[in-house]
Amino acid sequence: MKYLVIYDGDCNLCTTFTKLLQQFDGGKLFAYSPMQDHENLKKWGITPQDCEMGMILLDDQTPPQKWQGSDAAEEIARLLPVGYLFINAYRAIPGMKWLGDRAYEQVRDNRYNWFGRRASTYHAPQPFGCNIKD
Repeated sequence: MKYLVIYDGDCNLCTTFTKLLQQFDGGKLFAYSPMQDHENLKKWGITPQDCEMGMILLDDQTPPQKWQGSDAAEEIARLLPVGYLFINAYRAIPGMKWLGDRAYEQVRDNRYNWFGRRASTYHAPQPFGCNIKD
């Protein structure tokens, strides 16, 4: 099963995260597409407006599942080896989920000011096409 990580390919923080995830995962679990690849995202029914709310994680189970923003970041971490232990602990602490959601929103809304914007869109070497099970 491959999951689709849709990231902001113009954001320095987002591309750094994507590169780290690629190194850690080695193409086993995740495929990638920048939010700026509008034609490819149309295949999944994702619009540029959908991307304004942050990173997106998709899988193609029936019915398909979609996570966005901090929920996508948590699900990515949960899918990594022993990541579920950290996510379960994080979610068990009262108020942490709310705090994490607010922190994600601040980073999302200020990412270019705080981390900079790339001169060109980063395209990950493990892109996805029309079928993420490939």
